[in-house]
Amino acid sequence: MKRILVVDDEPNVRLNYRITLDVEGYEVKEASDAKEAIQLLHDELFDLAILDLRMPGTDGLELLRLIREEGVPTPAVIITAYSDVPNAVRAMKLGAIDFLQKPLRPAELRTVVSEIIGRHDESTQLTYRSDFDAHLTTAKRLINIGNFDAARPYLVRALEQFTGSV
Repeated sequence: MKRILVVDDEPNVRLNYRITLDVEGYEVKEASDAKEAIQLLHDELFDLAILDLRMPGTDGLELLRLIREEGVPTPAVIITAYSDVPNAVRAMKLGAIDFLQKPLRPAELRTVVSEIIGRHDESTQLTYRSDFDAHLTTAKRLINIGNFDAARPYLVRALEQFTGSV
């Protein structure tokens, strides 16, 4: 089952997205702010994160920057009520997959999520899986973007898998 994290400070928006995606068979977790989202992204594997642009405190773009700096590879979409070209450009530079405008109809949300999950299936996404190839691939990609500290634990896990030690 594919897992999605919805980060929005508005409970009704989170509920709407969760209901829309639950019906499609996705497992949906919710976070009301960046701090809660970062904790969930560190503790669990998600196939997609849906981030609200404007939230009190840390906004969606800053959250995306933080999780990328920490080497969290989860694909992300930024959703906003405001059409804003500079923020859309910044979101894409930070690695967002898409920048969508609210209100987002349920059919649109289902389509976007399905397309993104399809493009980022397990054969291409960075994951926290416990097998050698996944850890090595993740480490290589993190090294390629210059995030050596984040790559280190994946290299260690790959070596543990390769040598059979735990």
